[in-house]
Amino acid sequence: MNESKEPWKSPIWRSEPAFLYSRRPLARYVGRPAAEFLKIEPAAGVVLVVCAVVAMLWANSPWAASYEAVWGVEIAFRFGEFELHHTLQDWINDGLMAIFFFVVGVEIKSEIVSGELSSPRNAVPPIAAAVGGMVAPALIYTAFNAGGEGAAGWGIPMATDIAFAVGVLALFGSRIPSAARIFLLTLAIVDDLGAIAVIAVFYTDDLSMAWLAVAGALSAFAIVLRLLNVWSGPVYLVIGVALWVAMLESGVHATIAGVVMGLIISAKPLLDPHVAHAEAQEMAKDGLTAEETERLVKFARDAVPPTERIQARNHRFSSFVVLPLFALANAGVALSGDLFATALTSTVTLGIVVGLVVGKLVGITAVTWVVVKLGWGRLPTGTTWPLLAAIAMVAGIGFTVALFITELAFRGGDAQLLTDEGKIGVLCASFIAALLGALAVHLTAPRGPQPEESEGERAVEGAANAGLGLADCTFHSDSTLE
Repeated sequence: MNESKEPWKSPIWRSEPAFLYSRRPLARYVGRPAAEFLKIEPAAGVVLVVCAVVAMLWANSPWAASYEAVWGVEIAFRFGEFELHHTLQDWINDGLMAIFFFVVGVEIKSEIVSGELSSPRNAVPPIAAAVGGMVAPALIYTAFNAGGEGAAGWGIPMATDIAFAVGVLALFGSRIPSAARIFLLTLAIVDDLGAIAVIAVFYTDDLSMAWLAVAGALSAFAIVLRLLNVWSGPVYLVIGVALWVAMLESGVHATIAGVVMGLIISAKPLLDPHVAHAEAQEMAKDGLTAEETERLVKFARDAVPPTERIQARNHRFSSFVVLPLFALANAGVALSGDLFATALTSTVTLGIVVGLVVGKLVGITAVTWVVVKLGWGRLPTGTTWPLLAAIAMVAGIGFTVALFITELAFRGGDAQLLTDEGKIGVLCASFIAALLGALAVHLTAPRGPQPEESEGERAVEGAANAGLGLADCTFHSDSTLE
């Protein structure tokens, strides 16, 4: 093996290497394989599936009582007279999920400034498709539940799970045209934005105008700091936490605070990368002192847009910690014979399954066809209509945000029964959409590898998926909110 495979053999190691690069059995057979697994594109989806299965098994095992007991533990934080008191499940749904929505907000900002959403001709088809993919499932669900107890769940089948959808396409590697992958990524991001708006407007408790005013003032303060080119991470962290508390107390769902902060973050670098490169070359001519090395590190940091750095830093935590915990806390439904029989005929379950599996396919494909035929946009390069329909089927995987809205949708009466029926519908629909979508992609995707995408396309794809986007390389000292 060469040095890149076994860096501990390199002469640069003057002492024992770090644990991950050591020859210890735990590092060789667990640590390094785990690190490589986390780099695989479908890995986040795999972890989500495993956690959902564990939650279902746990909730239907002899230890089912412990499932409710663990996630129902009350946790309180007191600050003088002020107290926050919630169950562990609520802290995950309202607290940790704010981090997930923060990452989503940052991704949306990157796309608006320098990704697919910055070009009208490229942005119109996936944006329109996302709208169709939200409206059609909501209408189908409403047709099943209009006037019934489950009517409030119309927002459940609107959402596409980015991690799962991207993971399914990743299974086919280079057979999928890069433009088709970008189409799905952009569609899923716009879909998330729509789901966030639905949560904020339709699934919000009674509003406290005083706390809402505090949230507005904090948001305005963060925007002012952004305009003044204040770049201190701890400052925005404090504002973000305070904004989260204000949103939580205002009645607007607290996760909206994460989206707001994500949209405020700059998507432009502080320093022109070309300038940073030239300065680095100049400093490196005669060797680098410790002080110059420190300056070089700062140049490298400032030449990358904050949105990219934040996505790269938080993407794995969001994908491999926050979302798995959310799945563990929310996917566990005790499937008694009576509940399963009820769910099979429940209009809530049927509305979600048909909405996600059929509604997404019809809504995305039909609206894209209309947009292309009217000349408002074009079909993604290298993508046929059958392949687009297959991608629309993959977009029927709802899971994370769909489960999230299920927890918010039903209040009073038979709320727990409706919630359980909704969760069964989401899990069944996501499984069916993943299975049928993968089969459809296999049948419709080109057989041979597709041409390598351009540098810009690779950057856009990375920005939407893992925080490695491409931003315009211009010196930023103005007062725009880019």
